[in-house]
Amino acid sequence: MNRRAALRLAGGGALAAVTLSAAACAQEPTPPAPDPLLAQEESARTDAVYATAAIAANPDRAGALQTVAAQRTEHAEALRTEIDRAIGVYGDGTTPSYRTPPVTPVAPTQPPTVTELRTRLSSAQRSAAELCVTQSGYRAGLLGSISAACATHAGVLLG
Repeated sequence: MNRRAALRLAGGGALAAVTLSAAACAQEPTPPAPDPLLAQEESARTDAVYATAAIAANPDRAGALQTVAAQRTEHAEALRTEIDRAIGVYGDGTTPSYRTPPVTPVAPTQPPTVTELRTRLSSAQRSAAELCVTQSGYRAGLLGSISAACATHAGVLLG
């Protein structure tokens, strides 16, 4: 190989490296996938609103319904805390711009029956249990606890 061919080869390699690095820098970083706990948080907040609304139609069950509403609100707050912890904060204390704010559910137009709320809680129990087996550590424990609480709400408090 003569000197001219070697310089062409080296120049072509350098040009390719510059082109590839420029292309890599130009790509927008893809936002992370939504946290799987977001749906659980929304479900918990909605269940709390429904339990509170059900008190109007079922004043004789007010104590149990208030317990369900309070505990489902606690579930939502625990889930929100874990979602925010997983996202983290920057070194300067600011938070990433892709945080998802907590959901504010709309109250039902008609107060739900105890049976409807029991159905919602049973669905939330199954959903949390299914997600639990896909998670690990604290998240799995949190979802397992939520699943057990929903089963207790549906089967004992409202049964």
